[in-house]
This record gives sequence, structure tokens and C-alpha cells, in this order.
Amino acid sequence: MSNIKNQMISELTKSFFETKDAEINKLIEDIDTANRIFIYGLGREKIVLSSFAMRLMHLGYKVHVIGDVTTPAISKNDLLITSSGTGYLSTVDALMKIAASKNANIAFFTAFPNEPLPQQANTIIEIKAQTMKQDDEIDSIQPMGSLFEQTQLFILEYIIIILINKHNLNKDDMVDNHTNLE
Repeated sequence: MSNIKNQMISELTKSFFETKDAEINKLIEDIDTANRIFIYGLGREKIVLSSFAMRLMHLGYKVHVIGDVTTPAISKNDLLITSSGTGYLSTVDALMKIAASKNANIAFFTAFPNEPLPQQANTIIEIKAQTMKQDDEIDSIQPMGSLFEQTQLFILEYIIIILINKHNLNKDDMVDNHTNLE
């Protein structure tokens, strides 16, 4: 059992450290300059991105998870953050076209940055990890896209820490924005 744990942590560490700081820094800049932030993902990537949306809200950003009935129209100077480990999802394609037609910026997480869809984004964050789409160079003991999703979560939590430090925020600032309707 401990060999499996060691392998999982080793894979995650490798994937996380292979992410390029320049790509992360560009996304941080995109977040800080956006009027509003819109988040979209499917499956487990949606869960990871939704947790990021929550943390951004805790930090005071105006953020919306696409699909919620209260999501407003996207417009110029907004940011769409989306994800497709495999590099293509038809719904992501459709939403990116809408965002682009409104002159919104687009950030895209993927393991396949050279696919046509991510190439349409303003910012691409490459995650070197196994996804549903087989990549002979990257193999994981974990099923399907688990390593991709875990690495994405680590990157997004890392971004939250960077934003906290950059804006001199603390736990109390975040708690003030936490829901009190529990």
C-alpha cells in the first residue's frame, strides 16, 4: 500500500513542478485585471474549478460558475477560465466562441496545448499529466484523468496563496466573505 501512496505523491509532485511559472503568472495577471471571472468545466474538472471559484469569491473577486441560473452575460474585460484535459469538449468550444465574440479573455487548462481549441485561448496552462486521452509520454498508476485533476487543484490552490500574499490578505478577510447561510 505504501508503494502506491509513494507513486501517487511522486506523480503529483512531478506534474505540479513541471507546470510553467510564466503560464501561472499570466493567469494571475488575467485574474487581477478582469472585471468578472467566469468558470466552466465538466466532470471532475468542474468540481476542481468550482472550488477555485469559491476561493476567489472568498478573496473578494466577482466570480460566476457557468450554468448557475444567476450567471450574468460575459462581456469585454471579463475572464473565462475553462478546462479540458484532452484539449477538446464541444461545450467548451461553444462557450469560448461566445466569450471571444464579446472580447472576453480566455484561460484554458489542458494537457494538450497544441490542439486547436486551447490555441484559441489568450492564456494556456499546460498540465503534464495523464488524461482520458492516452499520451504515451505520460503514464500514471491512477485511472483516467485523476492526475490531471489533482495537479489542477494544486495549481489553483497555489494561485490562491499567491493572490493572498500579493494583496496582503489574511484569513479574516476571507472568512468575512464566507457564506453565513449554513
